[in-house]
Formats: sequence, C-alpha cells, structure tokens
Amino acid sequence: MNLVKLNEGKNRGSLVHPGFDDIFESILNDTFLSDRMVSRVPAVNISETGGHYHLELAAPGLKKEDFKVNLDRDVLTISAEHQTKQDENDKKYNKREYSYSSFVRSFTLPDSADDDGIEAEYTDGVLKINVAKREEARTASRQIEIK
Repeated sequence: MNLVKLNEGKNRGSLVHPGFDDIFESILNDTFLSDRMVSRVPAVNISETGGHYHLELAAPGLKKEDFKVNLDRDVLTISAEHQTKQDENDKKYNKREYSYSSFVRSFTLPDSADDDGIEAEYTDGVLKINVAKREEARTASRQIEIK
C-alpha cells in the first residue's frame, strides 16, 4: 500500500487545471464586482442617555446640503443624494470607485420621543441626530428598598 500526499496548497480542489481556481477567485474578489454586491447604506450607531436618543450615521465625503432629515408621524427618515460632477477635461478612468450616489434609512421613534426636540449636525463625516425624550419618559434613578 502506498501513501500519496495531496498538495495542501491553494489549488487543492482544482481537478481541471492548477491555475483554474485562481482565475475565478480573482474575478469574484475583484473590487469592481464586490462593490456592486455590497449595500451602500451607511452604518449607524444608536445610543441613549437619560434625556436623549442619539443616532450617529457614518457618511464621509458628503456635505450637509446632501442630507434630508424628515419626520413623518413617528418615522425618522434620513436620506442623502450626492451628484458626482463630471470633469470637463478628457480623463479616461481605468477604475472609478468613489461615486457615492444615494441612500435612505428610516427609524421608528419610540413613543417616549419628543417630536419637537430633534436636532441634527454633520461634522467630520458623521451625521449626529439627537432626539429628546418627553419629560414623562425621563426616568429618575433611585435606590429601591428591599423588604
């Protein structure tokens, strides 16, 4: 009985040709295709303090004029549209990746949110939205006696 050691390399599963898998791997891992498969919705952090809810939306490369923040009943909608300007000169791009187009994110506010106390600020690529809580929703912390 003879023991045959298989090649433990990257092309172990390729039965057709040793470089065959490399071709498909390079096509599937190309940033051109992978960028189109990834959703272009900015990440958001949501936190809460005693008197406010805080939303932080990471959207670098935009201007504050690109954003629209709307409140319809209890749904807070954040949208942005960024138009890429076409250069007047005759540049021919081999690859162009930073053409951020548009997005929309919606958040349902809790009943404890104060509709009149919403403020938004865009600095350093982060849109910060503070939603005030209603006075009755602000909880006072206290020690509870155990009987």
